[in-house]
Amino acid sequence: MTPFLAHQERFDRVGSTNDVVRDWLAEGTAEVCLAIADEQTAGRGRAGRAWVALPGTALLLSLGFRPSWLEPDRAWRLAATVSLAMADAAEEVAGLPDRAIRLKWPNDLVVETDGTGARKLAGVLGETQGLGTADPRVIVGLGINADWRADDFPPELAGSMTSLREASGGRPIDLALLREAFLGRLEAGIGMLRGGRFDEADWTDRQLTTGRTIHLEHPDGSETVRALGVDVATGALIVEDPGAPTGERQVLVGEISHVGLAAPIPAAM
Repeated sequence: MTPFLAHQERFDRVGSTNDVVRDWLAEGTAEVCLAIADEQTAGRGRAGRAWVALPGTALLLSLGFRPSWLEPDRAWRLAATVSLAMADAAEEVAGLPDRAIRLKWPNDLVVETDGTGARKLAGVLGETQGLGTADPRVIVGLGINADWRADDFPPELAGSMTSLREASGGRPIDLALLREAFLGRLEAGIGMLRGGRFDEADWTDRQLTTGRTIHLEHPDGSETVRALGVDVATGALIVEDPGAPTGERQVLVGEISHVGLAAPIPAAM
């Protein structure tokens, strides 16, 4: 086990790795703890959506942190760092070009297929407890479609998902190699965070939503707006708002349940 990890377990089959890590933290397990599963029967995405993957085709894991060393309003950077570490590792293992994997705010990993559409490659779900107290806990779950053939994609998701195998033109993906490449990059990223640094440039440059029209779903409705960028201080999505004094406003993760990407629109003249 790498010294970066205080505790690590692998499961053939588990309900949710996030639930496993939450229980570990509640029992006093130190950070960083890691649960990996070959199959999840109750995997979750954002807004309570299910995360489904065939056994042996995806890397499914959750990480547990006790970030007393991180300001509470910077806790979002843990999930962002997980996303960036996986994006970089996946590009290397799959032989993809730099920045071929993009981020669809807040943390989904996607691959563009034709310049206008994007297929989901991985989902990242962050959960927090006790931020601002003496016992803060952050759980970050990640599921990435790795060695999954398009012929085996669920019919209802085949038009919106992809895998590293498909993105690389059919190249087999070694899950163990992907895991080790990811953990190596994650260790470096968490070390940066502990030192007060965050890779703002990579997080900003990988954002697929910037300059696009997007559909935001709120608990009480939806809206279509233009995304202008992201805020590196708060992690918020910056969107156009003609009614605001500055012509823009920030949208925080907890304010929405879904972000839908539309076709690019020309930049203002």
